[in-house]
Amino acid sequence: MGFLGAVLWAVLHPQTLLLGAVTFLLFADFLKSRRPKNYPPGPWRLPFLGNFFHLGFEQSHLRVQRFVKKYGNIVNFEFRNVSSVVITGLPLIREAFIHKDQNFANRPVFPVRERIIKGHGLIMSNGQVWKEQRRFALTALRNFGLGRKSLEERIQEEAYHLVEAVKEENGQPFDPHFKINNAVSNVICSITFGKRFEYQDGEFQELLRLLDEATYMEASVASQLYNIFPWIMKFLPGSHTTVFRNWEKLKLFVAHIIENHKRDWNPDETRDFIDAYLKEISKNASNANSSFHEENLIWSTLDLFFAGTETTSTTLRWGLLYMALYPDIQEKVHAEIDRVIGQEQLPSVAARESLPYTNAVIHEVQRMGNIIPLNVPREVAADTTLAGYHLPKGTMVLTNLTALHRDPAEWATPDTFNPEHFLENGQFKKREAFLPFSIGKRACLGEQLARTELFIFFISFMQKFTFKAPDNEKLSLEFREGLTLTPVKHQLCAVPRG
Repeated sequence: MGFLGAVLWAVLHPQTLLLGAVTFLLFADFLKSRRPKNYPPGPWRLPFLGNFFHLGFEQSHLRVQRFVKKYGNIVNFEFRNVSSVVITGLPLIREAFIHKDQNFANRPVFPVRERIIKGHGLIMSNGQVWKEQRRFALTALRNFGLGRKSLEERIQEEAYHLVEAVKEENGQPFDPHFKINNAVSNVICSITFGKRFEYQDGEFQELLRLLDEATYMEASVASQLYNIFPWIMKFLPGSHTTVFRNWEKLKLFVAHIIENHKRDWNPDETRDFIDAYLKEISKNASNANSSFHEENLIWSTLDLFFAGTETTSTTLRWGLLYMALYPDIQEKVHAEIDRVIGQEQLPSVAARESLPYTNAVIHEVQRMGNIIPLNVPREVAADTTLAGYHLPKGTMVLTNLTALHRDPAEWATPDTFNPEHFLENGQFKKREAFLPFSIGKRACLGEQLARTELFIFFISFMQKFTFKAPDNEKLSLEFREGLTLTPVKHQLCAVPRG
């Protein structure tokens, strides 16, 4: 009897129980995360964390390239309970997003995004909600001038205000970040809110700061850990709490503007996107399943505000930085602009074909800036096959735009800023391997607006200024990694041209 008791004590000893529990959890995790038959290859994974440490906390878009070299153009990575694949090369990207687009049209739902957005809006929604919201947004953008002279005139007017604000710096060192942010944001604000904001508007400057901070901190270690262990991280302090707090403030700002619109709303006089959306809510009032309600209005507006501010302004900041670092290229841009439209004529889209070198420079800024290096993630909507591999429903798909935009088979000098990549016999040349706006059904819906803004703002800058590094300062191409890759904080001198 004493022997039996000793055996039972050994079996039930707390240390033994703990070891047994850990063994069971490890085995359960192994069974849960076993790769299905005919699944893409990938590196070994840690229990519970998966490949979190393989890609690290920083520069994951660069770290992933060595695994592509080892495993090929479709590589599997595991992040806790999310299976993902990184796809590389134009043929594979086109196969997924063009030829099999129905199976790759979803967005994955990350715990951070789920807590913030809860499946609403334009960027992270799925299924019927996404289709209805995107269709409405595209129609509304066209109605408010997308692709027409009226919107181009708004951009020209905003470019004038931005140039005047930069002139006030008198050629002295300044940080262009929030001036450019404000100007670019004003274009989308004129469409969504029906108004622009002065560069001295303290409240709006604070909102732009909140947006910038949230965009940066959503890629922080704490936010990544929240995506893996949300049930633990929601009780812990960290940068993820700043992300939630900032988005809540941004949401309140938009909600306040919507309330103001409601007070003097006239369904027969549609002033802006919010008015158009309120009309759509009214039309669908009797449909209990309608996706047109105030929560979607808030998040569709915020998505337009975020996407219409962050990507274009970041690209312009890279553009001015490259001009300061490559004065010979800046000189050629000045010469072409002076010859074709001069320093006083308003830049317009109609002049694009007459300015092939300047157009090539803008495209090269996008290629080298590489601001969304792994694209906005997609999710497999139904079991499918890609490149002969089986991808189960729910697999997250990341697009290796870094490799595409630096592919030595596609670009003569892939790691060097070289506008000749987009020129042939002195004329602008489109490149298939250039996908900063992605492709397929979930390509950027604001592509046309962004292209017009980049062209008009960039030329407006080049007409009036020469951009240089401040005396005794060395500029760098180092980046700050958030939801986008942005230049690290820096100052430039905008020297007025004669």
